[in-house]
Amino acid sequence: MKPTQALHDLGQSLWLDNITRDILDNGTLRRYVDELSVTGLTSNPTIFDEAIGGGATYDAAIQKKAGAGLSGEELFIEIALEDLRRAADIFRPIYDRTDGNDGWVSMEVSPLLAGDTKATIASALKIHKQADRPNLYVKIPGTPEGVPAIEEAIFSGVPVNVTLLFSREHYLAVADAYMRGLERRKAAGLDLRVNSVASVFVSRWDRAVADKAPEDLRNKLGIAICLRTYKAHCDLIASKRWKDLEAAGARKQRMLWASTGVKDPKAPADLYVAAFAAPETVDTMPEKTLLAFAEKGTVKGVIPKDGGDAEEVLKRFEKAGIDVKALADKLQVDGAASFVKSWTELMQRIADKSKALAKS
Repeated sequence: MKPTQALHDLGQSLWLDNITRDILDNGTLRRYVDELSVTGLTSNPTIFDEAIGGGATYDAAIQKKAGAGLSGEELFIEIALEDLRRAADIFRPIYDRTDGNDGWVSMEVSPLLAGDTKATIASALKIHKQADRPNLYVKIPGTPEGVPAIEEAIFSGVPVNVTLLFSREHYLAVADAYMRGLERRKAAGLDLRVNSVASVFVSRWDRAVADKAPEDLRNKLGIAICLRTYKAHCDLIASKRWKDLEAAGARKQRMLWASTGVKDPKAPADLYVAAFAAPETVDTMPEKTLLAFAEKGTVKGVIPKDGGDAEEVLKRFEKAGIDVKALADKLQVDGAASFVKSWTELMQRIADKSKALAKS
């Protein structure tokens, strides 16, 4: 049995952290579904920037839409949703078979809106309507400004993939927003089946402390943070507050392990994937990580609901001078800034291509 199948059988969803028109056109995505147990995918501005800039695949679409008067963000969203609708249709049988629990794709709101709650809400509603697919998540960052937007989106019935979470505290803030949105729907007599995932980033922790942590703690911070966060998740879904919502028809906001590609060339390619095997969670993997895990990965067992040795490991980092809370907030700010950079570069790339193609 392939390691990917073993994870799937354990109850974890494997999502591809990538989308390009090429993998849709040449059947690669379909093959990953059939052969590697992939049941969904995620996207972000960096992924689309690399896809659009990587060749001429998107040139005809850009030329056509620019000729029709579209530009900038409006043009990009049209192109991105063309790809994501196709991917959503590939995953639709999975979505239907699992009653909406799996088979999702994701589209991000503009990271330029990260500090503007009202604009984020408006963009999420627009993307959800424009996508016209029930299995498309709108990605909203779990920043302080994003938290009220998450609540409002859930109340409005928009499925949300909360991104850029780096700590237990970040997770609990957005889980509370998710439940507030559901509680408001319950009070209004609305259907509580509005799906969400909470994406906790892993590898950026270890990259941030690579030159600061003792050698015996190398590549252990991201795992410890996520184990601590998973314990908080397990405690939350055992609470009366959540049980009352679940009894009324609500669904769990599933934990999603993101940034699972290793940054340390000395580390095993499946380091983070193997560390986070757990039912009713999602692991979204870059293509390179997915293929490496499928070839040589191992499933060593289910992660502990009590957090295992996470607190002991985190105390050792504190003794080594690592301020985990401060670093979590910095990683979130830096993550948002990196998406802004990618978005800005993407908009410039589309503008340059539109101009060049208009002359051809």
